[in-house]
Formats: sequence, C-alpha cells, structure tokens
Amino acid sequence: MSRSFLFRRWQLYVMLILPMTFFIVFKYLPIYGITIAFKEFNVFKGIAGSEWVGLDVFKSIFSQQGFYTALRNTFLLNGLDLVFGFPAPIILAICLNELRMKMFKKVSQTLLYLPHFISWVIIGGMVYQVFSTNYGIVNLVLKEIGLGPFPFLSDKFHWLATYTSVGIWQGVGWGSIIYLAAITGINKELYEAADVDGASRLRKIWHITLPGIRTTIIVLLILKIGDMVDIGFDRPYIIGNVMVRDFSDVLSTYIYRIGLESGQFSIATAVGLFQAIVGLVFILGANYLSKKTTDEGIF
Repeated sequence: MSRSFLFRRWQLYVMLILPMTFFIVFKYLPIYGITIAFKEFNVFKGIAGSEWVGLDVFKSIFSQQGFYTALRNTFLLNGLDLVFGFPAPIILAICLNELRMKMFKKVSQTLLYLPHFISWVIIGGMVYQVFSTNYGIVNLVLKEIGLGPFPFLSDKFHWLATYTSVGIWQGVGWGSIIYLAAITGINKELYEAADVDGASRLRKIWHITLPGIRTTIIVLLILKIGDMVDIGFDRPYIIGNVMVRDFSDVLSTYIYRIGLESGQFSIATAVGLFQAIVGLVFILGANYLSKKTTDEGIF
C-alpha cells in the first residue's frame, strides 16, 4: 500500500480510531485481569499486589459439588435450547417465506420480533402472571375446566419445559432474520424450474430452501455449540426460584452467588476462564467435525 493512497484516504483511517480504541480499552486491556484466577485477589492490594497461588483457585472450584451441579445444569439448559430452540427459527423463517400475503407477513414479523426487545425482568413478571400455580392465567383457566393446576414454576421438570418454551418465544423471531436473509439469496429460477416440474411446496422446501441455507445453518450451529458452557444470567435467575434450584442454578448464577456476593473474585474469574477454554474446545471440535462430514465450517 503506497503512502499516497494513505494520504488520499486519511479520513477513513481517522474514523477507525474510535472503534479501535474501544476494542483496545474494553476488549484487550481487560485480558490482564485473567491473572486474578491465579491469585488470592485482594481489592486493596490490586491485581499486581495480590499473592500468586497458581492453580489453587481451580482446585478449590473443582472440589465443590455446587460447581458440578451448576455445570450440569448449564449443559442441560443449553442442550434443551439447542435441541428445541435451534430448529425453531429455521422453521419460522421457512413458514414466513411461504406466506403470500405481504401485509400479513409484515405484521407477523413485527409481532414475532417484539419479544426480543423486552427485558428479561419484564418477561419474568409476565411468566409469573401467566404460569403462577395459584394466580396464573393459565392455571385459572385449567381450574375452571377441571384440568389444573399445574406447577409450571415450582416443579423441576415442569419448570424445564416452561424455561425452554419462554426462551423459544423470546428469541425465535429475532433468530429467523438471518435465515430469511439467506433464503432471499437463493436463486429464484430454481423455484420456477421446480414449479414447471410440478414439485409441491414441501418438495421445494426440502430440495431447494434447506440446501440453500445449509451453510448458514452449519455456521450458526457451530457457534451455538461453542456457547454450550456460556449461559446468560438474566433468564435462569429471574425465572428460577428456590424450589427449582436443582435445575436453575447454572454457572452464571453460581459465579454471582459464590464469586461476587461473597467477594471471592478469584473464583468468579477462574470459572469465567474455564468457560472460555471449554467453549473454545467445543467450537473447534464442532468446526472440525463439520469440515470432516460436510466440508463446511466457519474457518
């Protein structure tokens, strides 16, 4: 790249200063904080002044039964989201693509995208209003017809179904955007040729639409598998309660309860580092298997 080109395009490089500063300050400099996981961190002494203890923090974590319970629950809840939640946006995107009434399609998309922008605090209040055992709308209706009540939020296995269903409802509309964009990129002549051959809608979906978005599905699936150890704090914390803690206590709530509430910042950092390493292994493994079986991956 010649110096004259840099001078001609200097405005573009000036515009890069702000995003690069953001990444350096908030993404790269905090990496130094990983050393807290290997120290007996003291807030008053700071990171540099705290005593180095090596792997003692990790040994302490791996000796706690609560950590393994939280890890199991993280895999369980993420596994349910993967099995039931991952296909949902694909199915929804295909259904929306098949709609012919443009006005109805736009209204449907708007209503389906809306839950993504609602805070989990608000969603949690809605969940308790709808599924509460004694005062929830659903159970009140079930009582009237002689079928209820059901312990949607107080029984562990009912809570799993509620947790998974609410997560799908909240994210399915937003998740379908990527698949809709991929579907619009499929050559329309393929559908026209299928119409000439007399193919049904299901045949066109199976032989044209799904193969056309296969690369997108694989990439997002690999990324989803890479997040199997990473789980948000809001959803399990707000929807969960003491009666279902055997399933609702995940790594994020474990970090909050053990690491932050108790002031054990070394434990919180160590668990976070553990999640990052395991997530990296998962995403590399999923990408490797994908390259071997489908010859497609993210890198």
